[in-house]
Parts: sequence; C-alpha cells; structure tokens
Amino acid sequence: MFKTIISLLFSFSFINAQISLPTFQAVHKPHNITSSTLSTVGPVIDGRWAQVGAILANGTVKFWGRNGYGQLGQGHKRDIGDNSGEMGDNLPAIDLGTGRTATAISSGRYMAMALLDNGTVKAWGYGQFGQLGQGNTQNIGDGSGEMGDNLPAIDLGTGRTATKIDAGLYHNAAILDNGTVKAWGYNWSGQLGQGHTQNIGDGSGEMGDNLPAIDLGTGRTATAVSLGYLLTVVLLDNGTVKAWGYNTAGQLGQGNTQSIGDNSGEMGDNLPAIDLGTGRTATAIAAGNYHVVALLDNGTVKAWGYNTDGQLGQGNTQNIGDNSGEMGDNLPAIDLGTGRTATAIAAGAYFTLVLLDNGTVKCWGQGSYGQLGQGNTNDIGDGSGEMGDNLPAIDLGTGRTATAISGGYYLSIVRLDDGTIKAWGDGRYGQLGQGNTNYIGDGSGEMGDNLPPIDLSSSSDATLE
Repeated sequence: MFKTIISLLFSFSFINAQISLPTFQAVHKPHNITSSTLSTVGPVIDGRWAQVGAILANGTVKFWGRNGYGQLGQGHKRDIGDNSGEMGDNLPAIDLGTGRTATAISSGRYMAMALLDNGTVKAWGYGQFGQLGQGNTQNIGDGSGEMGDNLPAIDLGTGRTATKIDAGLYHNAAILDNGTVKAWGYNWSGQLGQGHTQNIGDGSGEMGDNLPAIDLGTGRTATAVSLGYLLTVVLLDNGTVKAWGYNTAGQLGQGNTQSIGDNSGEMGDNLPAIDLGTGRTATAIAAGNYHVVALLDNGTVKAWGYNTDGQLGQGNTQNIGDNSGEMGDNLPAIDLGTGRTATAIAAGAYFTLVLLDNGTVKCWGQGSYGQLGQGNTNDIGDGSGEMGDNLPAIDLGTGRTATAISGGYYLSIVRLDDGTIKAWGDGRYGQLGQGNTNYIGDGSGEMGDNLPPIDLSSSSDATLE
C-alpha cells in the first residue's frame, strides 16, 4: 500500500446536545482541526454524515465517505468507501485545476476546501450560507464540469494569499500571508468576528477587499485558526488564544456564556485573551463542537467548554469556563500519564485526542461509536480514575507509532510512522475507508494489527512528506 498523506486535521458540525441550539431554516439537517497543530485537514464527520480527506505525497487530494452535496468533489453525489473496490487507484484525485496541487485541506458540514500551492483557496460542496465564498448559495461539485479550472479561487483581497485554512459548521476561515484572518459563511452567533450576525459570501460584493480582516487586537497576527460549532478560535503570534462566536457552555473561556463578535465593540483589544495560567502560552489549538483544547508551551494540555461526556479530561462532567474563577491556574492540566507530554492535539465533536511524546495516542470523552479505540463504547474522562496511567494508549499495531492525529465527528484518524493512515469509530458512510459501513473500535479485536490501513493508492513511488 502506498505511503501517503502529509497531514491530517478535523472538522465537524453539530448533533443532539443537552444545550440550547439555534434553529436553522431551509437546511437539510440530521463537524477542525481540527487540530491546528496540523496545517492540513483529513477526517471530517458531519453529524450522521461524514467525509474524510487526505493529501497524498504528490500533492493531490482524495476525499471519501458521505457525498450528499458533492463534498467529495467528484461531480456526483454518491458515497465513496462504503463498498469494496472504491478506494485506492479506483478513487480519482479531485481536480484542483491545471497544474495545481494542495498544501492543506479542511472540511465543514457537507463541504470541503483546499489551500493550493499558489496560496489560493478553493471550496466545494454545500453552499447554502455562502461558505464556498463565491457570492452565491449554490452547491459545487455535485455535477459535472464544476471543479478544476471551472471553479474560481475564493477572492481573499487584492494581492492576498492564504497560509492556513479551517472549516467549521457552515463557516470557513483563512489566515492570510500578512497574518490577518478572514472568515465567511454562516454567522448566527458572530463567529465571523465582524460585530454583526449577517452571513458573508452568499451575495455578490461581499468577499475580497470588501471583507475586512478580523480585528485581533493592536499589533496582533494569527499563527493558527480552528473552527467549531458556531465559534472561531485563533492562536496569536504572542502565544495567546482568543475565541469568539457561540458560547453556551463557556467554550470562549471568558467565565460567562455570552456570545462574542455578534455586536460592535467586542473584538480587538476589547476581547481579552483566554487565561491559560501564570506564564503559560499555547503552541496549538483545537476546537470541538462546544469545547476548546490548547497545547501549552510546556507540553501540557488544557481544555474548557462543554463537558457532558468527559471531553475535558477532568474526571467529571462539569462545564469549564462558563463561570468566573475556572480558568487560568484554577484549571488543572489534563493527566496524560506519568512523565508524558503532548506534541499534538485534536478534537472531535465530544471527545479529545492527543499525540504523546513517545508516539502513542490517547483519546477521551464520548465513546459511543468506538472513536476512543478501546474496544468498547464507554465514555472516558467523565469519572475519577479514568485518566493518566489508567488510560491505555490506543493499539496502533505492532511496532507502530503515530506522527499525526485528527478527530472527526465520531471518528479518529492517525498517520503512522510508516506513512499509512488508520481510522476508527463511525463508518456508516464508508468514511473509515474499509469498503463497508461498519463501526471500528467499539468491539474487542478490531484495533491494532487487525485494523488495515486505508488504501489510497498502489503507486510504488509515493513517499511520505
């Protein structure tokens, strides 16, 4: 099997949660990261729908899984990966345009986008809220002749290119070459950071120079961006973290549940950086549905926001960040095990993943579909004594370690040290790439050497980048 993929990341959407959610109109309803440590995106689960993507060693892009809106970029709406014979060389690379390759990919709900080698960005799939950045609400990629040179790059502004991208529920964001951030699409809670709740990108004249960069504060630029359910999180050049948008569970880390960015005067210097603890800065960020995870400069990990399944790793189900006095030094780092530190983080909808310094992977939070890789469907981290040395590393196979991680809605995915990738959890639409719709990781004997790597190509000259 072909050594593949240059990196992975997650994205997601929403599903039933025990908190108040907005009502969407004219939407067929049932996602990271996304780990922002990784500049390209792989698996994306979207409620009961899912798509997973990879960048191959030659810069081409493949997506598989759910395809109801053309998000796999193949000019049709048939799922891929749910039947045998659909993966490997039988899965065409997406047409990105003449001579174009990708350096990063990301997916939101029913859509995907790519950062191309010339710094431009293209998006396809579901476009109801303008998240494809074309000044309309049309879907792209579900019919022939819509991809490749026929798909215009998103207008980021005169002379501007992108360096990083990420997708959330129905909104997308890019870090530009000057360190500024622009976001477009759905804006119900101010997640676009413009001080209002009007969608952007669904009408003509809203993109490019007409779309202001988000005010990050005097002199501040961004080094990473991660989008969750109706929220945006950025890692700034000084190692601080800011978040805005939906805030029902304290996921913005401000000690309250007030949305930010939906009214004027809430952004820029008026938005305090999140308190990570005395002297602490962040090196990576990841947003789940309603929780945010930060990898700190000392290799520890902190998480805050919604915690119904133990995704914050504190041995309880209490939300953090929704009341004063819960952040900073009052928020303990997550117990990763004796002597262990983290090198990468990722977040699924209601669970969290870490790549540890010894190349092992641990997951906690919601385990309903086997996404925690422990051979059961138990939640982890919601009760005392479940974390640290009591939480086994996931069995990746004999002698195998991980080099990258990503979390989808109900799935986890890793890139291994031999360049192959494995995925487990929810496989209802073929998103695990095994030619079936089975769950993996919810029963004994399904992980480790018993889990085959995903077949993306049989080319012998492909190498891991």
